[in-house]
Amino acid sequence: MIKFKNIFSKYDFIITASNLAEKRVEDFYIVGGYVRDIILDRARDEMDFLIVGDGPAFALELANELGINEIAIYKNFGTAHFKYKGMFLEFVGARKESYKRNSRNPKVEAGTLDDDLNRRDFTINSLAVSLNKSNFGELIDKFEGIKDIEKKILVTPLDPLKTFEDDPLRIMRAFRFASQLNFQIEESVLKASTQMADRLKIISQERITDEFFKILSSPKPSVGLKLLFENRIMKIIFPEIHDLAGVEQRKDFHHKDVFYHTCKVVTNIAKVSSNTWLRIAALLHDIAKPATKRFFEGIGWTFHGHEDLGAKMIKGIFIRMKFPMHKVEYVENLVRLHLRPMSLVDENVTDSAIRRLIVQAGENLDDLITLCRADITSHNYEKVEKYLENYEIVIKKVKEVEEKDELRLFKCPVDGETIMKICNLKPSKKVGEIKDAVEEAILEGKIKNNYEEAYNYLIAIKDSFLA
Repeated sequence: MIKFKNIFSKYDFIITASNLAEKRVEDFYIVGGYVRDIILDRARDEMDFLIVGDGPAFALELANELGINEIAIYKNFGTAHFKYKGMFLEFVGARKESYKRNSRNPKVEAGTLDDDLNRRDFTINSLAVSLNKSNFGELIDKFEGIKDIEKKILVTPLDPLKTFEDDPLRIMRAFRFASQLNFQIEESVLKASTQMADRLKIISQERITDEFFKILSSPKPSVGLKLLFENRIMKIIFPEIHDLAGVEQRKDFHHKDVFYHTCKVVTNIAKVSSNTWLRIAALLHDIAKPATKRFFEGIGWTFHGHEDLGAKMIKGIFIRMKFPMHKVEYVENLVRLHLRPMSLVDENVTDSAIRRLIVQAGENLDDLITLCRADITSHNYEKVEKYLENYEIVIKKVKEVEEKDELRLFKCPVDGETIMKICNLKPSKKVGEIKDAVEEAILEGKIKNNYEEAYNYLIAIKDSFLA
């Protein structure tokens, strides 16, 4: 049995808050995720507090007692939060809510502890621990959330149709918790999520994207991705991913279905990297396969050019999904190049081909290789081993050329200013053409990647461009 009294009495700010609650004659509880994660033995740096009274006023007074100057207060929502000793503390007044059918803006009224617990998304998040002096550390488990934690199942406190009607984003939260916690979802909750899927259209894109990122950041993203697809949610929130399903491909080193292959690739990445943007690249690497699918007798299904078309689709997806635009080029680069390393396995491949890959991938080279390894999803163990061995051959070649030619983060040794001075040119297209010619000579191995050889080559070729 977990002794919540011992756990929470160790926090000086909780003792201070408990004393303040007694002085203000308000009941005070810690609720939701922090209680759940204590039971699950998960680390967490966020605490949610419930005050049966004025939440923002309580938070402001507590912040003053703790010497906190920066506090965010949202009077319209009855919430406030601030940071203290590395913990993110949020305070809300107990409330009850009612919704109109076509609105996500509830009518909010002050409520009791019961009212507030009734509106929680899942029973595992409806747990509360009293921080009042009279029963400090007592667990309130109105909906038997402890049992559902033990059974590893997600259940709504009330009818799931009512729960999702009130806040459709809870559908995505269900799939997110399933991914994060490795929990199952009760059948009635799954049925309600499919039935209420269209109501997600009233939710802001920012909130949907936030939950989608949390699914991708989970230990096994494929759990959430498959639930989104199989319960008709992916079609609404991310149609390009939904449309990968049913697209058949050759099984040489991939799963036969492109959607399930993609899920596997994302999970493979998750096993070796916490980089969410690398996971996004994995999610989108085959995004153009439906548009490029062609059948050739004796060969089967092909997707020629899907890497280039896919890269061109990335910006539009980022804009619609409201992903941060500074990551567009990174994902475009990985999608465009994800087939390139395998084409370099041949023993007769030239150093120039290796140089081009190194220069085109730039600082993303290591992530590209990680993506390429993850892209092997065949169920045939021998084929997987063969392709992984091939990648090791490529990596060895890349490292040898990279070290020899100092190509990582390649930049032409002679810049535009030097070219304009030597050639007596003003800024123009011609300057770029000359610079491209010098870079091409380095990539082809005609000259080494240093200023002296690049400068001498410039002198040698300039007249052919100026004639």
